[in-house]
Amino acid sequence: MTQEELFKVLVAHCKEYGFIFPSSEIYDGLAAVYDYGQMGVQLKNNIKNYWWEAMTRLNENIVGIDSCVFMHPKTWVASGHVAAFNDPLIDNKDSKKRYRADVLIEDYLAKIEEKIDKEVAKGRKKFGDSFNEEQFRATNPNILRERAKYDEVHARYKAAEDANDLEAYRQIIIDCGIVCPISGTANWTDVRQFNLMFSTQGSTTGNSDDKLYLRPETAQGIFINYLNVQKTGRMKIPFGIAQIGKAFRNEIVARQFIFRMKEFEQMEMEFFVKPGTEMEWFRAWKENRMKWHVNMGMGAENYRFHDHEKLAHYANAATDIEFNFPFGFKELEGIHSRTDFDLGNHQSLSGKKIQYFDPETGESYVPYCVETSIGVDRMTLAVLSHAYTVEELEGGDSRVVLKIPAPLAPVKVAVMPLVKKDGLPEIAQKVVDLLKYDFSYQYDEKDSIGKRYRRQDAIGTPFCVTIDHDTVSDGCVTVRDRDSMTQERVRIEELRDMIEKKVSLTNLLKNL
Repeated sequence: MTQEELFKVLVAHCKEYGFIFPSSEIYDGLAAVYDYGQMGVQLKNNIKNYWWEAMTRLNENIVGIDSCVFMHPKTWVASGHVAAFNDPLIDNKDSKKRYRADVLIEDYLAKIEEKIDKEVAKGRKKFGDSFNEEQFRATNPNILRERAKYDEVHARYKAAEDANDLEAYRQIIIDCGIVCPISGTANWTDVRQFNLMFSTQGSTTGNSDDKLYLRPETAQGIFINYLNVQKTGRMKIPFGIAQIGKAFRNEIVARQFIFRMKEFEQMEMEFFVKPGTEMEWFRAWKENRMKWHVNMGMGAENYRFHDHEKLAHYANAATDIEFNFPFGFKELEGIHSRTDFDLGNHQSLSGKKIQYFDPETGESYVPYCVETSIGVDRMTLAVLSHAYTVEELEGGDSRVVLKIPAPLAPVKVAVMPLVKKDGLPEIAQKVVDLLKYDFSYQYDEKDSIGKRYRRQDAIGTPFCVTIDHDTVSDGCVTVRDRDSMTQERVRIEELRDMIEKKVSLTNLLKNL
C-alpha cells in the first residue's frame, strides 16, 4: 500500500469510527471544513489538555487567556494582515481549480527528494552493511542528476519568493511541467495575490466602515491583552501568555484532509522577553517544544526542524517543527522570534503606551516576543496518521489498530462481560462504577469477545477488561493490552492503579 493509498484509508477510517466527518455532508459537504465526531473531539481535547498543562502548569511564568474571535479592525492593520496576508494563487483553465503556486512548486521539489530517497534505499538494499550513504549520494549519477535539478528549481523558487515575483512563480510551474492533478494539463492562468481573511459586517447598516474580520490567528488576541495580563497578574519579564482558540483562513486546500482547513484551531503562546535576549529564548523554546513532541512516543525520527529561508515581515528568526505525515514532512508547529513588531505597531496605531517598566533597572521598553504556534488539527492528524497500523496475525488474520499514545486515547478502557447472563453484566457495571470517575470508558456486551476487541483496537482503546465466570469466584478480571494483545488476570480493586500508570497525563507531563 502506497502512502497515498494509506492516507485515503485513514480518512475513511476516521469517518467510520466517529473521529472526523465532512461538514454538512447531507448537503454534499463544504470544501475544507470538517466536524469532529465523538471519538475525534475526545482525542482533540486530550491533545489540547496536554499542551495547556505543559504550558501553564509546568511554567510558573506562563498564564492563559481566551480572547474573542472578533477584534477591532485596526488590530489587523497593525498586525500587517490587511496589507500583507496573501497567498500567490493560480487557476487551471481546464479543471477550473485554484491552487497555491508556492505549494505546487514545493510539492514538485518534494517529489524530487522522494526520488533521491528511493535511489538511496535501493543502494542500501543492494550493498547491505557495506553501504556508505554519504559516498553513494555524492557519486550516484541518478542522484546527482536529480540533485542538480532540485538545486536549480529551488534557487529560482527562493529568488521568486524573496522578490515576490508572481510571473517567476508561473514560469517555474511551466518550465517544470507541473500539471493540474485534476485535468492533467498545464493550462495555467497568471499568478495573483489573494488575501486570506474572511470579512463580515459589524452592524446591520452594511456600511463598509463596519467591516470586521474573522481572526486569521489567535496571537493578536494575546498582544492586545498584553497590558491587561501583565498588570493584573503582576507579571515580570520574561513571561508568557497562552491561548487555544479558533482561527479562520480562506485557504486553497490541496487534498490533505484536516491538515489545512478554513476553520481550524490553534494553540499559541507568546513569550515576552527583554530586547537583546530573544535569540537565547528562541533557542530555548525550540528545544522545549521538540521535547514536548518527542515525549508522546511517536518516534524522534519523525520530527525535524526546518529553518525559514524567507522570514515573515514580523520575524528576525523562525523555524518549523515538521512531522513525517503520509504525504511527507510538513509543518506541524512554528517557532518565531517576532521582535517588538506586534506590540510596537499596536502602540503606534492605538496611541496607547504598551511598555514594560523594569523595577530593577528603572527602564521602560516594548518587550520582544518569542512565539510557539501549533495547529490542533494538524496535531490530531499527526497522531492519527502515526497511530494507524495494520497488523498481520497468526492464521492469516489481520487487525487494524490505532496505537494512539495512551494518555491521549479517546477511550481509556472498555469493560466487557463475557456473556449477557450469569450475573456477569452486574459485576461489569460495578467495574464501570469503579473506573468511570477517573477514565473515559465504553461498556460493550454485543457480539463475540473477539469482535469487541477489534472494535476497541480500531478506536485506540489501551485496555479491555473482560468479566468472565471465574470473576464470580476469584474477584479477578482479564485485562488485555491493546499494543501487545497480552492478557493478564488482575484483581478488581487493583484495576484503577494499573490503568492509571499507562494512561495518566500526569505521568506524561513528569517526563518533560
